[in-house]
Amino acid sequence: MKTLYFTGTGNSLAVAKRIGGELLSIPQEMHKKEITYADDVIGLVFPVYYGSLPKMIRDFLGMVKFEADYLFAVATCGSGAGMVLPDLQKAAEANDIRFDYLNALVMVDNFLPVFEIESEIKRLPEKKTEENLSKMVDDIEDRKEYVPSISLKAKALAPLAKKMLQDKIKDYSSQGFVVNDDCTLCGICTTVCPTANISVAEKITFSDKCDSCYACVHACPQTAIHPKKEQSDKRFRNPDVSLQEIITANNQLK
Repeated sequence: MKTLYFTGTGNSLAVAKRIGGELLSIPQEMHKKEITYADDVIGLVFPVYYGSLPKMIRDFLGMVKFEADYLFAVATCGSGAGMVLPDLQKAAEANDIRFDYLNALVMVDNFLPVFEIESEIKRLPEKKTEENLSKMVDDIEDRKEYVPSISLKAKALAPLAKKMLQDKIKDYSSQGFVVNDDCTLCGICTTVCPTANISVAEKITFSDKCDSCYACVHACPQTAIHPKKEQSDKRFRNPDVSLQEIITANNQLK
């Protein structure tokens, strides 16, 4: 089994580790000239951004070729999954990929312009993350076929909600980040960025390739990087994932 993952603050990597198999980081795999995988079971684990797919995942699905008896995907989110699973199916089918199992796992939401980390951690028990993850791991081991249906209400509201979120992307991406005087130019932000969007010289500079993963924001040891309208100055990394694991997964500095 191969489990391909994309992670910013460790949630999706923690899920990938629980599912098991050979773990492969999508940002690193994107460097290959031919992205082809063959195994009995192959899966994707990735976060929900703005109610849909991260650009990283959308691009990956347009390039990859799978040869497998069973394909699964798990999207991690903090509240609702939005239209990410139908969007995933649509993007996959455009490249002749069809998943046997799709699901979404609600975890700590670390999108700081909307959620407060302290409150999210307190709410974790009511999200039943561990219980639901255990069920998903069992489903995948049993090769269960499952694609959740989307309610008519969700389908009707999705275009409006997606447009509202998409309109905010520029404000909430690195183009809207502020780096304060606490920055020591340590460079950790550059090593956790999966898109090589950050450079360090006399100051931190952001380019225009941000995928809004917020890895740099949450990994900064000085809490010096701040998105607009952040609800909390507390930062988050999944407790089952180390900073070094995120660096290994995302570092584009070669």
